Amino acid sequence: MTWFVDKREKAPSIGDTSKLLFCLKLISFQSPLLHFWAKYVLKVVLRWCFSGAFSTPRIIMQWNQLWFVLGIGQPLSLLLKLNPAVTKLNLYDIVHTPGVAADLSHCETRAATKGFVGEDQLKESLVGADIVVIPAGVPRKPGMTRDDLFNTNASIVANLAKAAAEVAPKALLGIISNPVNSTVPIATEIYKKAGVYDPKRIFGVTTLDVVRSNTFLAEAKGLDPQDFNCPVVGGHAGITILPLISQCTPQVDLSPEKLKAMTERIQEAGTEVVKAKAGAGSATLSMAYAAARFTGSLIKAINGEQGVVECAYVASSITESPYFASPILLGKDGLEKNLGVGQMSSFEEELLKAALPELIKTIKKGEEFVAKNY
Repeated sequence: MTWFVDKREKAPSIGDTSKLLFCLKLISFQSPLLHFWAKYVLKVVLRWCFSGAFSTPRIIMQWNQLWFVLGIGQPLSLLLKLNPAVTKLNLYDIVHTPGVAADLSHCETRAATKGFVGEDQLKESLVGADIVVIPAGVPRKPGMTRDDLFNTNASIVANLAKAAAEVAPKALLGIISNPVNSTVPIATEIYKKAGVYDPKRIFGVTTLDVVRSNTFLAEAKGLDPQDFNCPVVGGHAGITILPLISQCTPQVDLSPEKLKAMTERIQEAGTEVVKAKAGAGSATLSMAYAAARFTGSLIKAINGEQGVVECAYVASSITESPYFASPILLGKDGLEKNLGVGQMSSFEEELLKAALPELIKTIKKGEEFVAKNY
């Protein structure tokens, strides 16, 4: 059972939801050309996220999801509703979930949906969960860093992790909430205090960094992004994001100037979206796509598919940082093997040296938050 939650301090307005629905209507009904491309995008998403989902088709799995009305939650919920391995989605938030669940339930896929509302129903929605995905918290605005979100999002993640540790301690836990470099250590410390910590089951979802790298590099070379695979290691903020362009497949040759510019664009891609939205939020659609891809990979691995690899931010000993993103092999119980960073170029080694102090500092901040408050 997948459990997914996205919660903010302030509920979205009905007008926000109406704007999104209006845009969908424009695509579906008013422009045949846009409708054609919308169908194409949907096919791409399904191919990335859900191929091979029935590696063990006799197993009927329930996937329980907690989410928020807008932000990452709505598009991610829709993408997971389209996953043929999903039979049940339980939607949770402090407001609006019954209506949103009813709306989503009209999609012609077999996943049944149910809305849960309020803190009293939080634990009920977690019962039997196999996967928990948490994109909860407030989004960035122009001028903010991911670390600026810490004070609000830290307590949200800690409280949700506390509930998950109590009700679904064996569930695979995927954390999207920023700053991921700190929120993953927060969840880990909560699980340790509950006596149920298993490092194989807690992941920081950094898939968006890989998705962006593949997209930007393919654009630069005039190729299809789906033909690219660029591992991204380190963390999930600024200079801690380390795209290993030297290890891309197919191989990419960039001049030193273009390599530096490409690396910096990947590192600051989130800020690029925040600025473009001009205060209206941060990356939501691309993050939902990336989260659906990662969740789809977890489902494949749980179903017994072999060779499922994704980059993720996990407890690690491959560097001096106690948490580090790297390619990992997924299995039925979560992390099966950490594949490490491979042979890095001299440019990438310098990036790693610069990243480690910042990464370790943000990890310590998360650990200290739990020590002081829980």
